[in-house]
Amino acid sequence: MARIVIDMDGVMADTTQQYIDWYAARYGVTVERNSLNGKPETTGFPQEGIVPGFLHTPGFFRTSPIMADSQEVIRELVKKYEVFIVSAATEFPKSLEEKLAWLNEHFPFISWHNIVFCGSKTIVQADYMIDDHIKNLSAFNGEALMFTAPHNIYVEGYKRINSWREAGDLLLNNTPAIHTLEPSAA
Repeated sequence: MARIVIDMDGVMADTTQQYIDWYAARYGVTVERNSLNGKPETTGFPQEGIVPGFLHTPGFFRTSPIMADSQEVIRELVKKYEVFIVSAATEFPKSLEEKLAWLNEHFPFISWHNIVFCGSKTIVQADYMIDDHIKNLSAFNGEALMFTAPHNIYVEGYKRINSWREAGDLLLNNTPAIHTLEPSAA
């Protein structure tokens, strides 16, 4: 059985929307999602340096919204693949309990045996990795699938998945619904 590793933040949990919502609740300013395109994650807000602090605030990870269609597609992936949820959660030690509770609430069909919290994803071995960060995908030896997020929207050279529906089309139906972005010729 082929193995898939799936990142949490920015892939299963919509952390970009969480940044936007938390910023609006605290500062009364709603930042448009597309205004964050191409900017490093946690930047692009009117008051720079505020959003990274959210990652250390109790409740941030526990209340993150779910990516559209992720529950349905991952439920089907579990039937066809060996699926592991892998999060570099030890970067934010207070997030461990919140992330586990979030997974148990929203993805109860994923066994605790298949949840991996680590510091570096370079230890991960699988056939496929779905992640939104180059640092994880570039070191991966299997097929790297970049999940589109504002911070990676202009990154080239990876197979790109724009939604969980596209992930399902590719991995469940063998439909090539993903987009390969090649580096531009210099």
